[in-house]
Amino acid sequence: MSGFTQDWEPVVIRKKAPTSAAKKDEKAVNAARRAGAEIETVKKSTAGTNKAASSGTSLNTRKLDEETDVLAHERVPSELKKNIMQARLDKKMTQSQLAQLINEKPQIVQEYESGKAIPNQQIITKLERVLGVKLRGKK
Repeated sequence: MSGFTQDWEPVVIRKKAPTSAAKKDEKAVNAARRAGAEIETVKKSTAGTNKAASSGTSLNTRKLDEETDVLAHERVPSELKKNIMQARLDKKMTQSQLAQLINEKPQIVQEYESGKAIPNQQIITKLERVLGVKLRGKK
């Protein structure tokens, strides 16, 4: 065994460069560090903070909130609901009888008289015709 010499040269296996996703992966970065590869670090300006990307955003949001109208449906005015109820009682009708005459559900008449309904001009017109009174505008 003596007199035996090694004539091996170091073998280097080169792999393809890591993809951009792999460059961001912590394991891949650590592996690259151990292999002696070049690593670039970039500090993001707003990283780790709870700030908006641009300082003007909060002002724009506030302005938009102030401009936004109140989001509520128009309800039956109290004058109209009193007029409907009075006209119905003058004709000695129940809510369901009136509803049947205007081809609507009794719940619709009840909602109009309680002021919960969203005014519909077609229904008001039917009520005016059946009750024989003018419910809108001046009498």
